[in-house]
Amino acid sequence: MSKLLVIFGVTGQQGGSIAETVLKDAQLNKEYSIRGTTRDPSKPKAQELVQKGVDMVMADVEDAVSLRKAFEGAHTVFANTVTIYDGHTYEHETKHGRALADAAAAVGVPFCIYSTLPNAGKISGGKLKNMGHFDGKEETEQYIRTLHLRSAFIAPGSFMSNFYPSMSPHPAGDGTYTFASFIRPDTQMPFIDTVADTGKWVAAILADIPKFEGKVLCCSTALYTFQGIADAMSRASQKTVVYKQLPEEVWRQMLPPPMRDHIAEMLYFFPGVWILRRGYGSQGSVGS
Repeated sequence: MSKLLVIFGVTGQQGGSIAETVLKDAQLNKEYSIRGTTRDPSKPKAQELVQKGVDMVMADVEDAVSLRKAFEGAHTVFANTVTIYDGHTYEHETKHGRALADAAAAVGVPFCIYSTLPNAGKISGGKLKNMGHFDGKEETEQYIRTLHLRSAFIAPGSFMSNFYPSMSPHPAGDGTYTFASFIRPDTQMPFIDTVADTGKWVAAILADIPKFEGKVLCCSTALYTFQGIADAMSRASQKTVVYKQLPEEVWRQMLPPPMRDHIAEMLYFFPGVWILRRGYGSQGSVGS
């Protein structure tokens, strides 16, 4: 009899990648059946997964009863939280993360895989004060470790999908296209193709749970510089794409106010501290 894998938020980028990877893997597809959660199972993306053999159920992170019902009978739950930039990012992360963990523990789920991030506030000695989207996830990770719940964790790099639409190149008026930030063009950052690659790391955990129990797998497709990204976009589009380094205050005005400080501090954090502390220094990195 196959083991039940419940993927919370299966219609999202991370959850969808995991479902597709397991469905396409000959061994994992035999070993696991999939139940996916979404707030509306009638939507097209959910129905596409139903056609592929995924059991779709309704669950909402704000509804503890729906979470417990969705997790019942699971051997493994994959859970992640969605970042909300509304001035209460940290509070949302910890509230929602704990709700997912508590629901899994309440119904006796044996194993949980959680999508975490480093605690930038602690690592920076308190210098980075607007990283609730990171700190809240890491504090949830530590909370999960206190429960009677075996666990493993993935820590994704920056999503490549962020380049569409928020960081996508714009026409410069001279036939070229530009995208901008305030960091140097030769600065390396860990990026992940969320849809194509997230499932690969989770599949590794599912294939050998004892090996990865208690560990954090740091997930990046590769390290990229912003100049390298511009070059890759130019090659792919056959258009000239230029990266422009702007003064930080000018760049900040290009972002919606609720997310400015979060994104700016993330860009400070990514290149140095995160790569050194979490092990994103090579393709397909695995941290500890």
